[in-house]
Amino acid sequence: MLQGFLLGVQLFFSFVIGIYFLLQLKNQTSSKANIHKDATIQYEKMNALRNISLTEPLSEKMRPKEERDIIGQEDGLKALKTALCGPNPQHILIYGSPGIGKTAAARIALNIAKLSEGSPFKNDAKFIEIDATTLRFDERSIADPLIGSVHDPIYQGAGAYGPAGVPQPKPGAVTKAHGGVLFIDEIGELHSVQMNKLLKVLEDRKVFLESSYYVAGDENIPRHIHDVFKNGLPADFRLIGATTRSPEDIPIALRSRCVEIFFKDLSYEHIICIVENVLNKQKIDIVKDARDLIAKYCTNGRDAINMLQTAHSLVRLEKRENIEEKDVEWVIQTGKYAPRIDKKINKGYHIGKINGLAVSGHGQGMVLDIEAVARPTHKENGEIKITGIIEQEDLHMKHSTIKRKSMASSSIENVLTILKMRYNVDVNNYLMHVNFTSGIPIDGPSAGIAIFCALYSALFDKKVSGEIAMTGEISIQGLVYPVGGVYEKVLAAKKAGVKKVIIPKDNMQDLLLNTGIEIIPVETIDEVIKHVFEEDIRDRANAILHA
Repeated sequence: MLQGFLLGVQLFFSFVIGIYFLLQLKNQTSSKANIHKDATIQYEKMNALRNISLTEPLSEKMRPKEERDIIGQEDGLKALKTALCGPNPQHILIYGSPGIGKTAAARIALNIAKLSEGSPFKNDAKFIEIDATTLRFDERSIADPLIGSVHDPIYQGAGAYGPAGVPQPKPGAVTKAHGGVLFIDEIGELHSVQMNKLLKVLEDRKVFLESSYYVAGDENIPRHIHDVFKNGLPADFRLIGATTRSPEDIPIALRSRCVEIFFKDLSYEHIICIVENVLNKQKIDIVKDARDLIAKYCTNGRDAINMLQTAHSLVRLEKRENIEEKDVEWVIQTGKYAPRIDKKINKGYHIGKINGLAVSGHGQGMVLDIEAVARPTHKENGEIKITGIIEQEDLHMKHSTIKRKSMASSSIENVLTILKMRYNVDVNNYLMHVNFTSGIPIDGPSAGIAIFCALYSALFDKKVSGEIAMTGEISIQGLVYPVGGVYEKVLAAKKAGVKKVIIPKDNMQDLLLNTGIEIIPVETIDEVIKHVFEEDIRDRANAILHA
């Protein structure tokens, strides 16, 4: 009786267990069928998506692919080739505005380097392009798309070795670029932690990774992972970083490791050339005035092509053939484009007006109108007004920010001191006003001699030729000190119609003699006055003293 009961219970549980496993098998089979069915549906959806494509934007379609396609950056491209195409290629930093060909030029330079004799770049050298503005990483080092990271077994994404407790290294962009070029756009936006890691990689030319799960003597860890943790991931590449920032905004540790190259904003003639190239290749009809208007409002190729494409789309929408001036005007108005600053000098002679020279943030020279007025006033009621300059600037130190008077404002004070102490002009007896009319806040010391000449002209009613321009810092002892960007300033002066440029003697170089413009190097403000006003300032000082 008892044995029969136990046998019945055993049979019952065996039946229940059998039913359970049968249901599990059925569910598993059903799950596999559902997964297979869903996978088929998703695969078909993905294929349907891949079969959908829009036309390529014109700006991408016209991206330069050969050296001859790079317009307006001959010096920049030559510098790139010089740094990259030799037997010992260098790391590079490229400064310049958006849309002027930095990325395209870097790609083309690598292609040229592959064909250069003695170059270490092989035919299969990669060009890995990343953007620092979208390059995110985990400060816990779980993920770092730039340098690389380790997926420990406890994290999702540990891969096939996760269940075995084996850490799995994941290469970053620096390893993917091994043997080629790593191009980082907007490199100035890199997080400071990533920047420091990148500098270490540039020195070691390899990446060392760490993991608390790695044990050197563990025989279960595959040989290649042992090799990675012992010897590091290879990362021997050349860095090309591009930025729209100024050099002073880039860490000095990175700048010291790189050749710095400056790409210029495109000139009116360069934009015309780009537009003509697109018109010929795309068979677009446009009237000359409309083409010229595009060049007047664009300083980079991307804007020019986008403006042309928008105008062409408008014409097609209205079922017309030619792009007319009114179409481009509509694009300018809706896109809020600003006209380029292409200064032309006012010829003739002027009182209290001088052509100064400056350099914009991306190495583009420009001509400035510096004007001054000076009128006698009641004794000790003199006043000096300054407009158009940055009067105060913030200096960001490591642990604090300090404020100081701008260098342009200091230059004007230097000028007043010289007039008073060396040339006997009692500035307290005059109402003086110095104005910079460029529409751009000006800073820097390089307008010192121009400010002096403008005030000198206004004080003594002396005319100045509109075909003279000048640049140079002035000291309180009347010395003329060297300044930056002289070559770019001279080119801008020539384009504006200037015939004669006065520069500091220490800035003189043979390169300037080939610009087709008269260059006058000076050491003192006395020399400047002699060349500009054709008189000896000491005679003027003595006359004032004995008046």
